[in-house]
Amino acid sequence: MKLAVICDSKTGNTLKCAEWIAEGMNSVDGIEAKAFKIEEVDEDFVKESRGVVVGCPSYAALMTPDMRNWLMGAGKLGMAGKLGGAFATEQFTHGGAELVIQSIHTNMLVWGMLVYSGGGSKGMPVIHIGPVGVNGNVEAHNGLENYENYFRVFGQRFAEKAAELFTK
Repeated sequence: MKLAVICDSKTGNTLKCAEWIAEGMNSVDGIEAKAFKIEEVDEDFVKESRGVVVGCPSYAALMTPDMRNWLMGAGKLGMAGKLGGAFATEQFTHGGAELVIQSIHTNMLVWGMLVYSGGGSKGMPVIHIGPVGVNGNVEAHNGLENYENYFRVFGQRFAEKAAELFTK
């Protein structure tokens, strides 16, 4: 089963998180996952995918304008009925990433997607609505490597849920 991870990434940080999610997905038997920047999306792969995870950096506590524009046209990729998930990165610990995730989820619901978060249902680590990574660009005590496991675990859990839903 194919799963896609799509992101907007200005500095490479968000792409790295997308790649970690795809690696977590690929750890599940029968899953073929790929990560794409919005400028390089393989539309045929996404159309064939049963699940799509979307992410971007927080930009003034909102999704980036490029991601918003991409999302407005993504319905052409046959999103209805797919499993959807979201993630975000930010420069500050309280940079609004949760708002970005929620707005991506809202777009997914409008398309008729099933939205996955995992919440506390899988235990530790608890990933309520989607993973968030804080880069070390501004806060020296932070760095994406501190959050790598969250992204990998989210990808694995997402793939397990997709397999449960779509391979019966």
